[in-house]
Amino acid sequence: MSLGIVMLAHEALHRAAQAARHWAKAGCPVVIHVDKSVSIAAFSAFERGLADMPNIRFSPRHAGEWGKWSLVQASQSGAEMLLAEFPDVQHVYLVSGLCLPLRPVDDLRAYLARYPDTDFIESVTSQDASWAVGGLDHERFLLRFPFSWRRQRRLFDGYVRLQRRIRFKRRIPPGIEPHLGAQWWCLTRKTLAAILQDPRRAEFDRYFARVWIPDECYYQTLARRHARRIESRSLTLTRFDAQGKPHVFYDDHLDLLRQSHCFVARKIWPGADRLYSAFSGSDSGARSDAAPNPAPVERHFAKTRARRTEGRAGLHMHSRAPATYLHNTKSAAPYTMLAGFDQVIHGFAPWLAGAVDAQVHGHLFAPERAEFAGGETIAPGAQSDHAALRDYNPTAFLTNLLWNGRPRHQCFQFGPRDTQDIAWFTATDPNAQIFVVTGAWAVALFQSGAEIATIRAKAARLQQVENAWLGVLRSPHTRARLRICTLAEFVANSAPQLHALVDAIGRKPAQMPLPGLVDLAGFDVFLHRLRNAGMVPTLVGDFDPADDVPAAMAAPRPRLIGP
Repeated sequence: MSLGIVMLAHEALHRAAQAARHWAKAGCPVVIHVDKSVSIAAFSAFERGLADMPNIRFSPRHAGEWGKWSLVQASQSGAEMLLAEFPDVQHVYLVSGLCLPLRPVDDLRAYLARYPDTDFIESVTSQDASWAVGGLDHERFLLRFPFSWRRQRRLFDGYVRLQRRIRFKRRIPPGIEPHLGAQWWCLTRKTLAAILQDPRRAEFDRYFARVWIPDECYYQTLARRHARRIESRSLTLTRFDAQGKPHVFYDDHLDLLRQSHCFVARKIWPGADRLYSAFSGSDSGARSDAAPNPAPVERHFAKTRARRTEGRAGLHMHSRAPATYLHNTKSAAPYTMLAGFDQVIHGFAPWLAGAVDAQVHGHLFAPERAEFAGGETIAPGAQSDHAALRDYNPTAFLTNLLWNGRPRHQCFQFGPRDTQDIAWFTATDPNAQIFVVTGAWAVALFQSGAEIATIRAKAARLQQVENAWLGVLRSPHTRARLRICTLAEFVANSAPQLHALVDAIGRKPAQMPLPGLVDLAGFDVFLHRLRNAGMVPTLVGDFDPADDVPAAMAAPRPRLIGP
């Protein structure tokens, strides 16, 4: 009878009874503290259900509350009764009613027998406890906390602010250094008795009764005063989420719990029938000398925590709005944004779709509608081409399109006529590659044949919008890959630009001829007239005035793009 159990129960009493019977049948005396909030009828039924077990006791009841001193009182009452009534107990293990033994109790006894003078309790100084959640690490030992954090939140926060304002600090009793750790411990009889029988216990109890969450620091601090050897870890497998709440283990965690080789796990869902069935009984599995190895569980829950706090790259959904300040929440996959190419090249979108392994859309942010590839009105993910729906949240529209378009590369056209709300998003997205032919909007105005007086205002507005966008692209915050050239530079030598575009997206094995440029005969004259009308098209580049069409503007001979 070297191992005794102190159990704190307050809910799911049928599971607490099942666990207590498990420990007792394996020869471990059990002292159970049942929270005073449990009705007398429920407590009496619980007590009667375990009356056939001679090594199970019930300690005096306290009204426990999270973060309050009453939880320490509950463990003190149970521990004192266990030590008094079972003198053969050499290790005392504190568990909850929702803790589940994962290995035969004899495994745990054998493990503790190898370390007869060792206390297993997580105990680190407040400066080293980086896992503390809530902004109160060392302050929990220096301020008073008479109000309930859960039931009296406003009073709790207000009293903390008041103490900070008046610079109030409590005196830490001499002879102790505050430590923090998990509340589920396994202490030797000698250490636990020394804590409970310390001549200064009344002084320590008064002090810890006014700290915050004393069950995470009372034994953790006083064990440092009395223990001969401390192994600063808990033998109970328990993991916490980003908000400091314990993860709950369900039936689908069965294999993960088995891989951990841990002795006890908390917190088990009361409805996890498969877990309780798999681990119940005094001989739940073959005997093993394997040491606890929570690393597989650590990795699993580390991924869970990252998924909870950071989400998946580019995924927008109702259950989680993305945190835009995180590095991985921009978009789900690489994509290409093209500006100006469709103005200068005949049938640019069909040509590009044949040349690269990608889905090529038109102007997704055109004022009339979203131009999905193939003229579709509904894109994957049930996204409509309706402009008003798209413009309600353009960023979400794009990221959802990229998410649902995985794993195929997505390309789309962009220009100064389009909605500009995605400018900063795409510029700062590492997944974006942006190819721009500046001033290409002038080609459509030239082809319209309208009077210069009518065109001038439109040209000025389009240039102003594109200039603002280029300013965003050239910002020091830009993380997209950029390739920018003027219309004049592109027309003069389009082949390298198109080769670079195809290589960046990923060419198809089949060879494709280079496309021809639109007819720009007279374009230089158009630009000259536009300047004379008072609008200088600076983004177009340098088109030298000439009587004839410059040779560079003529459509090039068909060439092949291939490997």
